Amino acid sequence: MPEGIITKKRIHFSKLYSFSCLKSSFGDGHSQIGQRGYSRIVYCNDPDNPDAIQQNYRGNYVSTTKYTAFNFIPKSLFEQFRRVANIYFLVVACVSFSPLAPYTALSIVAPLLLVIGATMAKEAVEDWRRRKQDIEANNRKVLVYGKNYTFVETRWKKLRVGDIVKVCKDEYFPADILLLSSSYGDGVCYVETMNLDGETNLKLKHALDATSHLQDEKPIQRFRAMVKCEDPNENLYSFIGNLHYEGKEYPLSLQQILLRDSKLKNTDHIFGVVIFTGHDTKVMQNSTDPPSKRSKIERKMDKIIYILFSTLIFISFIGSVYFGVETKRDTSGRRYRRWYVRPDSTTVFYDPRSATLSALLHFLTALMLFGYLIPISLYVSIELVKVLQSVFINRDQEMYYEEMDRPARARTSNLNEELGQVDTILSDKTGTLTCNSMEFVKCSIGGIRYGRGMTEVEKALARRGKNVESQVDEASCDFSGQDSDVEDSRPPVKGFNFRDERIMNGKWVNEPQSDIIQKFFRVLAICHTAIPDVDQGSGEISYEAESPDEAAFVIAAKELGFELFARTQTSISLHELNYKTGKKVDRVYQLLHVLEFSSSRKRMSVIVRNEENQLLLLCKGADSVMFERLSEKGRQYEAETKEHIKQYAEAGLRTLVITYRELDEEEYKLWEVEFSKAKTSVGADRDALVDAAADKMERNLILLGSTAVEDRLQKGVPECIERLAKAGIKLWVLTGDKMETAVNIGYACGLLRQDMKQIVITLDSPNIIALEKQGDKDALKKESLESIKKQIGEGIKQIKFVKESTSTDKESSSSFGLIIDGKSLDYSLNKNLENSFFELATSCASVICCRSSPKQKARVTKMVKLGTGQTTLSIGDGANDVGMLQEADIGVGINGAEGMQAVMASDFAIAQFRFLERLLLVHGHWCYRRISMMICYFFYKNIAFGFTLFWFEAYASFSGQAAYNDWYMSFYNVFFTSLPVIALGVFDQDVSAKLCLKYPFLYLEGVEDTLFSWPRIIGWMVNGVLSSLAIFFLTANSVMTQAFRRDGQVVDFEILGVTMYTCVVWTVNCQMALSINYFTWIQHFFIWGSIAFWYVFVLVYGYLSPEISTTAHMVFVEACAPSLLYWLVTLLVVVCALLPYFCYRSFQSRFLPMYHDIIQRKQVEGSDIEICDEVPKQVHGKLIHLRERLKQREL
Repeated sequence: MPEGIITKKRIHFSKLYSFSCLKSSFGDGHSQIGQRGYSRIVYCNDPDNPDAIQQNYRGNYVSTTKYTAFNFIPKSLFEQFRRVANIYFLVVACVSFSPLAPYTALSIVAPLLLVIGATMAKEAVEDWRRRKQDIEANNRKVLVYGKNYTFVETRWKKLRVGDIVKVCKDEYFPADILLLSSSYGDGVCYVETMNLDGETNLKLKHALDATSHLQDEKPIQRFRAMVKCEDPNENLYSFIGNLHYEGKEYPLSLQQILLRDSKLKNTDHIFGVVIFTGHDTKVMQNSTDPPSKRSKIERKMDKIIYILFSTLIFISFIGSVYFGVETKRDTSGRRYRRWYVRPDSTTVFYDPRSATLSALLHFLTALMLFGYLIPISLYVSIELVKVLQSVFINRDQEMYYEEMDRPARARTSNLNEELGQVDTILSDKTGTLTCNSMEFVKCSIGGIRYGRGMTEVEKALARRGKNVESQVDEASCDFSGQDSDVEDSRPPVKGFNFRDERIMNGKWVNEPQSDIIQKFFRVLAICHTAIPDVDQGSGEISYEAESPDEAAFVIAAKELGFELFARTQTSISLHELNYKTGKKVDRVYQLLHVLEFSSSRKRMSVIVRNEENQLLLLCKGADSVMFERLSEKGRQYEAETKEHIKQYAEAGLRTLVITYRELDEEEYKLWEVEFSKAKTSVGADRDALVDAAADKMERNLILLGSTAVEDRLQKGVPECIERLAKAGIKLWVLTGDKMETAVNIGYACGLLRQDMKQIVITLDSPNIIALEKQGDKDALKKESLESIKKQIGEGIKQIKFVKESTSTDKESSSSFGLIIDGKSLDYSLNKNLENSFFELATSCASVICCRSSPKQKARVTKMVKLGTGQTTLSIGDGANDVGMLQEADIGVGINGAEGMQAVMASDFAIAQFRFLERLLLVHGHWCYRRISMMICYFFYKNIAFGFTLFWFEAYASFSGQAAYNDWYMSFYNVFFTSLPVIALGVFDQDVSAKLCLKYPFLYLEGVEDTLFSWPRIIGWMVNGVLSSLAIFFLTANSVMTQAFRRDGQVVDFEILGVTMYTCVVWTVNCQMALSINYFTWIQHFFIWGSIAFWYVFVLVYGYLSPEISTTAHMVFVEACAPSLLYWLVTLLVVVCALLPYFCYRSFQSRFLPMYHDIIQRKQVEGSDIEICDEVPKQVHGKLIHLRERLKQREL
């Protein structure tokens, strides 16, 4: 290791301004200590204090499970019986023990227990997985200061409030901890809060000076203190408390608090006191359950259940009325009409003298008998299918990101089918469309552009026909082939994608402005808070930086000859290339102050003293605040630099202005006195005084140039967006970037097109700017509101004008793109303007919202969701995207560089934006189709079965006698028809994944809800009624008018029941075979196996004693199987029952084809899809429109 490197333990950042200003001061909040909400008292290093025990604070055990061992059964049962259908079956099961039941109690209770038990088992398995994660977290180890005055390993769950802990590098904090000291002498430590807010940037924490000396066990043994602070709350960004130590009171702030689940980075260890434990910690206070989301299909399914309940009540009512009338007619004086039912010897269930009461009791019996209209296994089957669908999503190799070892994850299975119905996608930009990995690609130094090559945005500009030659310096392209080979052979460096032979490989020393270049890269190498980390084995230097931008600047300086290799509390050491001698030298800069970057300051500065004893202020910041701070002599390159910054912004690059200033010794001393006075003040205006003092020094700067870093588009983003657009999905981009960058990224990814007219809504008019300077807030608000209203109105007029002059509405909307900034968006979401803004936005093909806050993203998502009434999907990767992910119907988290916050709040997680097309166009389409057909088929098969009972009842004068044996009916939904429908929901494909991606318009079936529309649902119901008519009447008329057995006996009740039931089982399973598009051996096994199982069951069940098998005893063996009529009737009935559906599908697929019909037909014919006369007019028009949109995107 080089001699100049000093270990991190000797770095005392508290001597620098930026870190000393982090010290807490008494604010307004500290006056509330001891009052309600601020009553917590912590006895540090004394958890056994009687007063501490009396506080009875929570332990550090954490549980995220839904159930416990004690409440699992009651709570899980409550969850199951929240469903109306399950309540109905529970009531029926209870009533089945009474004489009212038309079948035995066991035959209805057993299937109910099976269904409820299966669902509860699924809940138990999922909760056990959560419990295992809890066990793992609660049993992690941490060093705790014990009674023997040493640190001993203790499990997290045993921590108590007041314990002193030692946390080492790269370990997670086990609770919310007050930082006492660290391996750095002054108590500074770095923390990664990725699990809390999704940010990978390191946060700086600082212990109080009063406790920073606690560096080992001896001083900790004597340490006793008391903390009075706020009560547990969910606010991650504030903390109010006081430390009472050695007779003094010290204010505490968030800078001294280390939150549970954040990680210690770049610091060997820290010592701290446990303040909040377990569910009192801020991360657990924030861990609320995500909003409950239900798919549109599931909500519509509830309505279908209500329709079936209404049907059930209606037919039960008809039967009971008929039964009551017929019963009353059975006696007329002393004459008996139906003498064989013995009206003279009756019970309350059949009493001609109390016909009304008998009819009422019959109504209850009919409700149970016809209850098979409601599919008892529907919910559990759908849950099972959705879980299996999620497994296929999780294991899809095409959505596996090998580079980061991240597969796709379906974090919930409730919304699988919703993926196939997305109408609008609302997407973040940075980290979602782009990589969120900054690369230094270009720069402007002394008015000259450096850096060759084209960004993704520049390539898009070239495709648009713009002159991009001006954006790439011609000289940067004039290089020798030899140099090019040398440069191109260099191994790639993360964060550095700069190529320019004029200044690379030390050649900048030959440039005319070599002194300016030297100063420029010195600023990049010095003006930051990054810390070099030397690998002891290889000697390679890496950098721990607070942001990707800052890391890119330090790496760029290193690659161009200004390598940061060491940093101490007061110095920065560089390996520099001397432009005069052309040799590498080591230079040390004394670090005096760091004026840190903030969102309000928009700049960062350092004050250093070089080896020539010169005082220098080095400053970098946003162009909006930097140019106004230049001195008159420092504006030499201002015009050229502004032009370059504009070009860089148009190329989608992020820019910073680089400046410096030489300081006078006297001026510096006077300023330091003022600055020290400001930073040691304890008033409420302390921060304002500090900022004002810093502002005085950051004046009269000399311009050196500007940097340009690129956040590159992710691989495949333009192609993905194009394919989603062909599928009819609209895309809105909600980003915090400035307008120029967002617009050009829009062109690069294909969201905006060359032929598209832009409607820009902004508040950059001279009147608005003048009012902002005047500070008249009321006048500014009024003028802004009027301006936005006018701009929205003009945009709507433009679209209406184009709409009137074109043939279709879609052509007019596809020619407009809406761009709006954050300030304008606030006013546009005003109640008076929201409807107009929504009308304008939905009339445009693309919408880009710039400078959007997290709250605005959520509000826009809510507006689109409620306004369109269609399915919305939000996709993002950071903590600032959580609001819109939870607000949308579907939230998709990008498992990228900004942590896990977005993923934890999402319904689905993918590693790259391009995987979204497969998630939607393939899995979404399949899941929508499978679930839709599965539900329709479920209702079909139960209606077909239930109505055979009704027709039989009508034939038997509504006597309440079931047509089938009790166990036939019980096993119908559980064994004989359930497995084929599950196979349909898991495996069926109308077309392959390849064709789903090749023909994105197939996705429109889901957006238009073609397969689960009310006409289609009612059609399946009617088909069920028709099947029941064919089954009952054809069977009854075929077998009841002639001899059935060889001995001449006619059919009896038992034989008719078996024959009808056989026809039902064959019909519904063969109907499934007709509906399936993609056969696997599993489907064949389940369909034909279910039919075979019926025969096995009726054979085995019939062999049991008559007390058990009752009406099924030996019926199949002795009567049905030997009869040729039984088999002929089965064949005839099944063919006739399936004929209506077969005729309809043949006609519909030929003359009114759906999208998948067209593709299937052309696939069979071996030809590609062409628009021809055979295609129906509706589909023909949609295909033409899709082709036109494709042509426009290719321009």
